[in-house]
Amino acid sequence: MNFDHYVDQMLEDIIKSTQEMVRIPSVKKEPLPGKPFGEDVNRALEYILELGKSMGFRTKNVDGYIGYIEFGEGEELIGILAHLDVVPAGSDWTYPPFEAEIHDGKIYGRGSLDDKGPAIAALYAMKAIKDTGIELNKRVRLILGLDEESGWECIRRYKETEEAPDVAFTPDADYPVIHAEKGIVNYKFFQQYNSENALIKIITIKGGNRPNMVPDSCDAVIEVQPERFNNVCDNLKQLIENKGFKIEINADNDRIALKAHGKSAHGSVPHKGINAISQLMVVLYECMGNYNTENPFIQFYHECIGLETDGASIGCAMEDDVSGRLTFNIGLISADSNYAEAVANIRYPVTFKEEDIYAKIQDMIQKYGVKVEKLEHQSPLYVPKGHSLVQKLMKVYRDVTGDDREPVAIGGGTYARAFENAVAFGAAFPGEPELAHEKDEYIAIDSLIKNTKIFTRAIYELAKE
Repeated sequence: MNFDHYVDQMLEDIIKSTQEMVRIPSVKKEPLPGKPFGEDVNRALEYILELGKSMGFRTKNVDGYIGYIEFGEGEELIGILAHLDVVPAGSDWTYPPFEAEIHDGKIYGRGSLDDKGPAIAALYAMKAIKDTGIELNKRVRLILGLDEESGWECIRRYKETEEAPDVAFTPDADYPVIHAEKGIVNYKFFQQYNSENALIKIITIKGGNRPNMVPDSCDAVIEVQPERFNNVCDNLKQLIENKGFKIEINADNDRIALKAHGKSAHGSVPHKGINAISQLMVVLYECMGNYNTENPFIQFYHECIGLETDGASIGCAMEDDVSGRLTFNIGLISADSNYAEAVANIRYPVTFKEEDIYAKIQDMIQKYGVKVEKLEHQSPLYVPKGHSLVQKLMKVYRDVTGDDREPVAIGGGTYARAFENAVAFGAAFPGEPELAHEKDEYIAIDSLIKNTKIFTRAIYELAKE
């Protein structure tokens, strides 16, 4: 059945609703009563639940952790898994990150692609089916998480209290179907030391927003003994110039402030960003080496991480034929004169185990006196290409686009791995830039509408039998 006419009639409403969602700066904040992820994240949930209710759907707010919008009848439940929280905007946007301005047919803003635009597209896809008057013998539920970008508390609460879908897809990645997702683990590297009497003393290092973002800025303040102060300043400037890094220097009395500027990218594709933390640490290490002084954590960072994004020097480089190479991203750092810690976001191939990675890293870092702690872990997802869910969604995609490429594997992590019989499906089309977690994130209006049409057919195909 062709639902495109119903979608085209709603074009202006789809655009307007996406803009209104993007204008809510739903970055996780301190919890409030009934709002475990803060005021703005809660506002995003209330907005879309009210929108769904106005369309005649059933809605539920699950204690402020997660919500859903549902229609249809029957025993079986089709799930659409989306999230409304966003990562921090970062810096250097061409257009304001929470204004949802339209330029050249694109809606700009944090979350426009990841994942608010696709969530709105899924809701209007449900409305398109409802408007036709077709009776479904399965229920369709749009599940709206609020903590996808950090701890997944929302999904844990949902699984404790609500019904799991029989099959599901999440529009939180790329087309065509994502049948495999790498495992994801965050490790904290930390060390106590004493640098009180060092020629070059670390006062503070601070950088990054989230482990799953390539950090676009990092700040450091160092203290230098007076007799070498001017010489160290000159050396730092020469190092930065030689390497072509974008690092500002400001000297005041016996202290030097450095600010490194990088380029944000999603933690699953760290090679597409410029890691400001890593650049700053490389410069500090080389400068200290020039004056026969050292900081043990900076030495560890330089020799085991450096500018790499594949984990080779820290001992965990690996790959498989299903999902490709491991990726390694340092997303956060904090240090002072006595202590340092950094958090790595690692995406590992689906045929490997997290325990093996931990053991390899542990062996490598022991000689530096650095310790490692596992913070969060999500096991890999693998659904065979011949699975009926994959086949049905691939047929929908090919019918709409004429593109006959095969299902793919990614390094990103989606809600699909939280349930049985679930995969990621959309929302970025082949050839479109990777914009999640980057500055100037946008969703093209044409893509937003095409997504709505694809989701409409996908829902129908999954729910009609």
